[in-house]
Amino acid sequence: MTAEVSKKVSESRKLEAADEDMIRGLANLLTDTGLTEIEIEQKGLRVRVARTISYGAALPAFPAPGLAPSAASPLTATAKDADIHPGTVKSPMVGTTYRAAEPGAPSFVEVGAVVKQGQTILIIEAMKTMNHIPAPRSGTVKAVLVENGQPVEYGEPLMIIE
Repeated sequence: MTAEVSKKVSESRKLEAADEDMIRGLANLLTDTGLTEIEIEQKGLRVRVARTISYGAALPAFPAPGLAPSAASPLTATAKDADIHPGTVKSPMVGTTYRAAEPGAPSFVEVGAVVKQGQTILIIEAMKTMNHIPAPRSGTVKAVLVENGQPVEYGEPLMIIE
């Protein structure tokens, strides 16, 4: 091995050791601060360190206190039917659904209600933010597929509007 190649290999190993020390330091910083992700860029080197937090077994989904499921909103369509129905309104995010603006208030819409495009049909709470979900089209609500306080996933059917 030539002296020049040997020098480059030695510098590369030093850089790898420095990178490893930096990554370990960032990982320790995540643990110490409770963060789940950190990204840093130094001298053209970008490093992102992330971790996932597991809370053990999945917790059962219960409605928020004071929010009982609405008895007046029967789930008339199955998820399979809703997936193929052209009038299905799907969840744009992961969160918790609320059919009314506040506990005890009337629902935004019920089965049979006529809605206009852009009208709020429910709220999805995500990361402590209340996101008003608008009707994507005008029409009649044919089915409400979620209960008040129900957790939903991205793309999950919420309602059918024809």
